[in-house]
Amino acid sequence: MQPNQFQVNEAWIAFKLNDDPIRTEADGDFDFFAMMDAASCFILSSAAISTKATQPSEAQARRLLEEAKAHQQALPQTLFIPADLAAQQLELEARTQGLTAVRVPIDQLLLFIGEARQGFRERFGASDAM
Repeated sequence: MQPNQFQVNEAWIAFKLNDDPIRTEADGDFDFFAMMDAASCFILSSAAISTKATQPSEAQARRLLEEAKAHQQALPQTLFIPADLAAQQLELEARTQGLTAVRVPIDQLLLFIGEARQGFRERFGASDAM
């Protein structure tokens, strides 16, 4: 898959920005989930999810989709989710809202999400405390 295979807002990608949990002194460890447009590679929304929760809750999944939708005033047809990502609530919420949720091996998504993950890693390396 490549970005030029898609039109803007045709497909989104849900993924985790960080490799290792981000540690905070006050609130514990977090993972950062993001929603990206597949054609433009623009991050439409993101959320900090406590590692105690292991995945976005129903409310967090709904908010990720709603914030992403606010950019285009419409949902895409398809939501790609890495096969190994714990995001069952996000997948369920996407289907509830009429999207086709497709689990894809992470290596097929790296062309899309690699730069965002690298930038996040450079800015918020796992050893940094927030």
